[in-house]
Amino acid sequence: MGHIVMNHLEKSFGSVQALRPSSLSIAKGSFTTLLGPSGCGKTTLLRMLAGLETPDGGEIHVNGECYYSKVKHVNKPAHQRKFGMVFQDFALWPHMTVFENVAFGLRAAGMKAGLQEAVLDALATVRLEGMEKRYPHQLSGGQQQRVAFARAIVMKPQLVLFDEPLSALDALLRDEMRAELLHLVKEAGVTALYVTHDQTEAMSMSDEVVVLQGGEILQQGTPEQIYSAPEHPFVARFIGKSNWLMKDKWMLRPEHVRFREADAEDHRFEAKVRHASYMGDRYEVELEMQENLGIWTAYSPSRLLVGDKVQVYASPEHVHEVVS
Repeated sequence: MGHIVMNHLEKSFGSVQALRPSSLSIAKGSFTTLLGPSGCGKTTLLRMLAGLETPDGGEIHVNGECYYSKVKHVNKPAHQRKFGMVFQDFALWPHMTVFENVAFGLRAAGMKAGLQEAVLDALATVRLEGMEKRYPHQLSGGQQQRVAFARAIVMKPQLVLFDEPLSALDALLRDEMRAELLHLVKEAGVTALYVTHDQTEAMSMSDEVVVLQGGEILQQGTPEQIYSAPEHPFVARFIGKSNWLMKDKWMLRPEHVRFREADAEDHRFEAKVRHASYMGDRYEVELEMQENLGIWTAYSPSRLLVGDKVQVYASPEHVHEVVS
């Protein structure tokens, strides 16, 4: 059984069903990401797990203990669930020092003995030693993010919930913090549930990715499984680029489209170059396909001219049947 198990959780707001009955298991020590566009239900699922929203039905179990069950009339309050949270805007108190921001939850829980040691340990984990007397406005965006993480782990939580924690940062810092945050999570040894709409974040950071759309979990798996073997047309389109041999049925990733035949059993297609973009290590080529196959994307080591007629090839093993 997973460390955290959610069974048939559902939630509606008025006439809008934010989350259809959904089940999910999160392994201890794993980094699991809820991925999907705005309004897909990922934040609703996170908030129900945290105890910030009450589900309309279903159950939540942590280490075999029931945290929520409509049938059993169990609903453990948020403050008793011992989960850490890192929000999009960091939610730091501007009038409090770094130390007091991190200590806030401990003080609220009535802790006195060992408080200073616990806070300094958490700050050391996020490499902010010596900054405990500074205020949030004296820190960079990346340092504020680390304070927010220190505050989340100082309580020794069973799970840390991340709600789009990097979206407030600029693009360059976001790239840096992605690797930094993953390193901090692994170093702290916590289980993480991460919400994002950014597929690069999800694919590069996660042990498991859960793709949601329209309040429904479409697929859960490793990043490699999600990318190579999508089980729904939406997943195929949302993660990476997809070329379709038959709409919503047979697909091919751009890296598997070749401009030379490798085997007699290769599929062959006629196309015309529509556009070519220089990407540094290769050209991304937009192809207008014959036989009503629409527009495809392929990668070429050399530039192709707009209007060029080309033949492209694909191995049968790289054509994936999407189960819709």
